Amino acid sequence: MSLAIEAVTGEALKGVLGDLARLRIAVFRDWPYLYDGTEAYEREYLAKFIAARGAVCVVARDGDKIVGASTASPMAETDEEFIAPFKAAGYDIDKVFYCGESVLIGDYRGQGVGNRFFDEREAHARRLGGFEISTFCRVVRPDDHPLKPADYRPLDEFWKKRGYAPVDGLVAYYSWKDIGEDAETEKPLQFWTRKL
Repeated sequence: MSLAIEAVTGEALKGVLGDLARLRIAVFRDWPYLYDGTEAYEREYLAKFIAARGAVCVVARDGDKIVGASTASPMAETDEEFIAPFKAAGYDIDKVFYCGESVLIGDYRGQGVGNRFFDEREAHARRLGGFEISTFCRVVRPDDHPLKPADYRPLDEFWKKRGYAPVDGLVAYYSWKDIGEDAETEKPLQFWTRKL
């Protein structure tokens, strides 16, 4: 199956927000995020994203249907929870480009879309100019977590092939509501980086 991949920026971001919210709620419900998302939470979270200068959403379409999306923006335009560990470690925030979520419906995985998502986001950072580092973060869960699937395969090898590596001590803490929880709880997120 052939997917159309497109980088969306500026005012056009508003046209993909509903699909991005839908995909985030569906895909992040699975391990390791276990996100019990709501439309209200998504509206608030994504409003910050579309207001970010330099933001991009790379979308994957099967015909007219958006089946995947991947976001990014300058680190200086993200939440303070993500900025704080970089500041504490002495990074120049203005030279860091943050690759946010990548969400893709399961049937479309394993076809190179993940690579395209990274290609497009990194190319966007280069077009904007001034960035030396690309980064993303992954949630850290205990290996013995009761909801971890027996057949779970982490994406570490994929990320390493892309040139990313985890940075010791570069960890953010962000809150969301897990499946089965009554309230939001804070989770650790390990940052991985590469030079652009």
